[in-house]
Amino acid sequence: MQTLDLVLLRSFVVVAEQRSMTVAAQHLHVSQGAVSQQIRRLEEVLGGTLFVRDRRGMRLAPLGERLFTKAQQMLALNQQIWADVKGSALQGRVRLGVPYDLAGEWIAPILKAFVEANGQVDLSLTCGSSLELKTGVGNGSLDLAIIEEAAAGASGECLSIDRLVWVGAKGGTAFLNTPLAISLVAETCAFRESVITALQGQDRQWKMVFDNGNLETTRAMVGSDLAVSVWLKSAVPPGLDVVPAQAQLPELPPFAISLLRSKGTASAAAVELVRHIHEHLDQL
Repeated sequence: MQTLDLVLLRSFVVVAEQRSMTVAAQHLHVSQGAVSQQIRRLEEVLGGTLFVRDRRGMRLAPLGERLFTKAQQMLALNQQIWADVKGSALQGRVRLGVPYDLAGEWIAPILKAFVEANGQVDLSLTCGSSLELKTGVGNGSLDLAIIEEAAAGASGECLSIDRLVWVGAKGGTAFLNTPLAISLVAETCAFRESVITALQGQDRQWKMVFDNGNLETTRAMVGSDLAVSVWLKSAVPPGLDVVPAQAQLPELPPFAISLLRSKGTASAAAVELVRHIHEHLDQL
């Protein structure tokens, strides 16, 4: 049986997250030479190059990209096995960011299963626009974030691809109004640019209504048949319906639901939450 050395995998993961042998060595409390040697040994075992260098530092080569997530999962599983054997539960803190429209029925089953299985993990949830959540991951205030982005230019780890659809009140006729009133949660909404681009290709008057980040206000406006909005098809809330094709509203592009991870070393709790997310979506 061929086996992978967890020490080598740990060094690989930290180098990948920090994009620097020097910074990784500081995190691992070893010399830079030791880290470099461990990466070379892992490359020899796997028979390929794991990193390439550019002006911004080190980045993953194709083989490294294939290994990275699985290496994180393997390290987290190792910690879980130790916790089970020693009778101690998985601990730590995970700060997760989720867009407003995914914070309800979309993410709730995942978080419920995770909390039930890992009661001693301190899980916090932050809601915001995809742009705000992406910033949070970048500055380290969030460990993980699920964001929505146009599938054509997705930058995160793709969890799923979904249709972006027009929605309105059940049996409503707001889509017949001129100008067409479109209600979005906030001006930073990830769908805004795609919606405007689609509308500009159609000879029809429209106006945009922003609701200052309040999802419930948007749902109330649309549910009262005062406006239409856009939602990912898998996340259309109860009480609203997809606008029928007869409305002749412009077609919208597919969107990716993507996962972003902070550049800091991932905790076992964060990796376990990612595993729960993937497992839930795979079952769906």
